[in-house]
Amino acid sequence: MPNDTSSHPAPASRAQDEAAARPRPRPAGPFAGPLPILTAAVLWGTTGTAASLAPAGAPAAAIGAAGLVLGGLLLLLTAPGSRSLPRACTGGDRRLLALGILAVAGYPLTFYPAVARTGVAVATVIALGGAPVFAGLLAWLTRRSRPSARWITATAAAVLGCTLLVLGPGLAGDGTPVDVLGVLSAGLAGLSYAVYALAGGQLIVRGHASGAVMGVMFGGAALLVLPVVLWGGGGQLLTVRGALVVGYLGTVTTFLCYRLFGHGLRHTLPQTATTLTLAEPAVAAVLGVAVLGERLPGISWCGLAVLALGIVLLAVPPRRNQRPEDQSPATVE
Repeated sequence: MPNDTSSHPAPASRAQDEAAARPRPRPAGPFAGPLPILTAAVLWGTTGTAASLAPAGAPAAAIGAAGLVLGGLLLLLTAPGSRSLPRACTGGDRRLLALGILAVAGYPLTFYPAVARTGVAVATVIALGGAPVFAGLLAWLTRRSRPSARWITATAAAVLGCTLLVLGPGLAGDGTPVDVLGVLSAGLAGLSYAVYALAGGQLIVRGHASGAVMGVMFGGAALLVLPVVLWGGGGQLLTVRGALVVGYLGTVTTFLCYRLFGHGLRHTLPQTATTLTLAEPAVAAVLGVAVLGERLPGISWCGLAVLALGIVLLAVPPRRNQRPEDQSPATVE
């Protein structure tokens, strides 16, 4: 009888029913994590082209700091809960916030001087190429979690591709001497990027809203770098062209991009996120060819292809059976 069968299920059927009754976590596919981060990386790739339109003589550090001031204050004022977040945090979370603020402020103050001393290519490959390596090592040291073979392979491919892409002209015989202080400054920029990505990711994993976390970190950093804008910006930033460049850097490459980046960190590991943002130099290189009339040698195009393969390897979820807890942002993938 059907009623008898339903009231006395077989052991296998009962196990299946119990498994089906358990709440299933919502899958975090590419649209939940990698896609917002990749979108931010694409927009970040327009930074160099936008900055090249700034008035002649405008200090690079002041331009970057001005964009951070505008975008950081917008993030702070528009993110719900950002102004109450410090009071709601425990002592450990406040220390993470302070560390993130210092790291965010440190990035433009180290990256732009590195660009001035070594050029865009060398500074970019050291800062952006080193960031995912720093992030993976810091995550390993702080959480004692070993990076997976998938992350190591994808990151190695992305860093190699980034190196070939941005250093291609020099490797093809058009190189210039490298400034040691500039290299160290670019390395500090990569470390700063990794630190604030890890600090922000950890705060988000602990349940704090991503918008509030980004708002506090970037709003606090905006106040720290404000003196650089006031004392080093000069009159160039007050011109129409200077205001337009700063407005774009502040509203698009800072405000919008870091809202996307913070949202993506909810479902993506910080060390994976920093590898995905290696798409930025690829976009910058393509824009340089299409908009600024620059030319790339064949080795740079090969690097672009290798970089794309590494990013795809991270952006596409692995096709294997995983327990739900293995897919959380606290696991190194």
